[in-house]
Amino acid sequence: MLKNRIIPCLDVKNGRVVKGINFENLVDAGDPVMQAKFYYEEGADELCFLDIAASQENRGIMLDMVKKVAQVCFIPFTVGGGIKELQDFSDLLKCGADKVSINSAAIKNPELITQASEKFGAQAVVVAIDAKKNSSENYEIFTHGGKKPTGIDAINWAIKAEKLGAGELLITSINRDGTKAGYDLELIKTISSQVSIPIIASGGVGNLEHMADGLKAGASAVLAASIFHFKTYSIRQAKEFLQHQNIAVKTGFKNSNA
Repeated sequence: MLKNRIIPCLDVKNGRVVKGINFENLVDAGDPVMQAKFYYEEGADELCFLDIAASQENRGIMLDMVKKVAQVCFIPFTVGGGIKELQDFSDLLKCGADKVSINSAAIKNPELITQASEKFGAQAVVVAIDAKKNSSENYEIFTHGGKKPTGIDAINWAIKAEKLGAGELLITSINRDGTKAGYDLELIKTISSQVSIPIIASGGVGNLEHMADGLKAGASAVLAASIFHFKTYSIRQAKEFLQHQNIAVKTGFKNSNA
């Protein structure tokens, strides 16, 4: 049986980890490199690093910071934000990233998914989908930090992304982001029933029960920020809780005091 994964997420802006609600009202949550080292030692299965302002500011991702994180974090490491072309994949993978997450660029140029998958392998290509319910109660994709509506149906796009070569989908509910009200289980269930590649659930986790709910709804991994950054729960507590729920997770910790 494949083990489910717990993934802390570092949303980075101006060189600092930040966290907000519905992608707004960001507050400081620490130094990215120190946070990455801490989560590696705590026993996180993977780490996600998102440069959340890169697309809005129309610039590339911070390669130097990616290198520094890779030097202290020896678990699979996904990087996203500001990726525009195939060369960006190459640059990030050379800096130590294991996977590259694309959102705006994939929507603008869907062929980039195929090109990256063919050159670097599907396992290195994560398509991020930031979805929000619109006035018609349909899930619509938003880009540029959740600020720009696209008119694209999130479910249809998830299916297309898999066909184009994505190896994994990072599904974030903008409605739930930072609310601590739990993942959007309807969104997770709907997409997981339509695709066969792994799904990472993101947006809204407030307690350990929410993580269990996300995995039971069809996600292969659960991503969280606030509950870990502000020490509400530890990675160890999360894994022990999920084990008690009979949910398969990886065990073993880098730091016996975690």
